[in-house]
Amino acid sequence: MAKLGFLGLGLMGYPMARNLLRAGHTVALWSNTASKATQLAGEAGGIACATPAEVAKQSDVVFLCVGDTAMVEQILLGKGGVIEGAGKGTTVVDASTISPSASCRIGEALAAAGIHFLGAPVTGSTPGAINGTLTFMIGGDEKVYQSVLPLLEVMGKKLYYCGGPGMGLNAKLTQNLILSNILQAFNEGLVLSTKAGVDPTLMLDILSNSAAKCGLIEYKAPFVFRRDFTTNFSVKWMHKDIGLMLDSGEELNVPLPLTAVTRQMFQAAISKGHGEEDICSTINVLEEFAGVTVKT
Repeated sequence: MAKLGFLGLGLMGYPMARNLLRAGHTVALWSNTASKATQLAGEAGGIACATPAEVAKQSDVVFLCVGDTAMVEQILLGKGGVIEGAGKGTTVVDASTISPSASCRIGEALAAAGIHFLGAPVTGSTPGAINGTLTFMIGGDEKVYQSVLPLLEVMGKKLYYCGGPGMGLNAKLTQNLILSNILQAFNEGLVLSTKAGVDPTLMLDILSNSAAKCGLIEYKAPFVFRRDFTTNFSVKWMHKDIGLMLDSGEELNVPLPLTAVTRQMFQAAISKGHGEEDICSTINVLEEFAGVTVKT
């Protein structure tokens, strides 16, 4: 069994680390909220650690899944970070969604210390993390990817090697770009049809049997209809991802006009107090504008 580390025990990281523990691996744990590491250690037999460096000292492969670029930089390269504790030949696998260009710079800094690095963002939200059915999009050295493949397979069912450093993140941001814009289109369409008097359930059935059929809509619509905005993927983190998409568009000289508008609608949802809720709660903004609630 492998000697592993896992950093970041939020909605995604906690069940991902738990799946590695259940597979029989030794897993050193750290979270910015220390009680989460202690809880998981007690629940599944992991080793709670005080710092990322302490985790790295006990691990051959270190996984992390945290909120943004600044967090990843601090955890890996900052004081008490992985770079201070990892031995040469250690592999770091970052499942966070961060800036592709920043990820490349982080990888270069780790490589200078003899540490391998993969950017491996995931999709599948909390249910996928719990059930071990996440999709990983991997960027980095293919030989390093092959060496950790059996570990990734404990947490995910679809693994896509996308190319060199940053390429997994470019793929993930593209996926989320399309997802967020589809969600915004759903919000506009259902608010419009509901205001006009079309039953939301009937409208969903029509969409599901037309060229507008979409897995995201079919999954999220029932939550909207029963007004259940329990978080699987929060508004604030998708808002962050949309910002990364726009940054990448600027770096690559690609205009992203629809995405820019969608980000403003996510900002409006955050301003209205929905930042911690699931992304489907963004419909509340248009509902308030239109004076209608999409429900059954």
